[in-house]
Amino acid sequence: MAERAGVSVRTVSNVVNDYPHVRPATRARVQEAIASLGYRPNLSARQLKYGRGGFLALVVPELEAPYFAELAALFTQVCVERGYLGLLESTGGTRDNERLVLQGAQTHMIDGILFSPLSLTGAALAERSPSQPMVLLGEREPPPGWPHVAVDSVAASRAVTEHLIATGRGRFAVIGHSEDDRTVGTGLLRFRGVLQALDAAGLDFDHQLLLPVAKYDQECGRRAMLTLLGRTERPDAVVCFNDLLALGAIRACYETGVAVPDEIAIAGFDGIKQGRFSTPSLTTVTPDVEILIRSAIGILIDGADDLATSVHVPWSLTVRESTAGPT
Repeated sequence: MAERAGVSVRTVSNVVNDYPHVRPATRARVQEAIASLGYRPNLSARQLKYGRGGFLALVVPELEAPYFAELAALFTQVCVERGYLGLLESTGGTRDNERLVLQGAQTHMIDGILFSPLSLTGAALAERSPSQPMVLLGEREPPPGWPHVAVDSVAASRAVTEHLIATGRGRFAVIGHSEDDRTVGTGLLRFRGVLQALDAAGLDFDHQLLLPVAKYDQECGRRAMLTLLGRTERPDAVVCFNDLLALGAIRACYETGVAVPDEIAIAGFDGIKQGRFSTPSLTTVTPDVEILIRSAIGILIDGADDLATSVHVPWSLTVRESTAGPT
């Protein structure tokens, strides 16, 4: 937006907040840029420091999933450190429940929200401003002006694919494509990284090896892997879009007598603790979830200098037995 108007981010902020010391011509350029880009302010998203009730909420699709459970534990810890009480809410990933979060029907006592949507797209989120200060988590493309904290899924999935290529793998499958648009953010971004790595290595991708799932859990990973194992030409590497899918895929290989990684290498995404203890242990992309939570809460409480704060969370590739064999 600042680039569009030819001014600094601070000047855009001054115009949006209606500060008086902006020249009329500059203000007009910024307002024109705001209108053309469809920016809608995230009401009071950086104003908790001017008054609070003492409650923050973490709203996620489900609390049972290990990744979200770890986020929840860190969230409550950091809330206490910052002098807040942390509240947890699960939407079940449904559109209706996620819309209620934006409307504030279930969160009217809360000062601010960390929100990880699953069903609502960026366009759907842009249809209304949230009733509380809010920071988005995850791969959904945020509407203009909405603070956003996430892992660079394209870069991370590219890195894990490059690792698999370096081990000599050449026929890749992917588990985690979505049957609908509920996980379009995660699936499309991580698949994009896989394709980038394969293209750079001069390898083709057989789209018949792009397996859809209804849910990112072990059973869906197991079923998808059984489908792959039933093919005449099996893959020699499988990239799973989260660790639960990968653990289910490893189980399917065990059930059918397929050796991992000797016959098929399998990698996941999320760095959940269970991956350390699977047999074989799981190679995975490990996000720094502590930085994720601290960054998001920091934006919510302390505010941000720009209007569309987007934080890319650090991550690392954790190589274990499922791709590298016993060490």
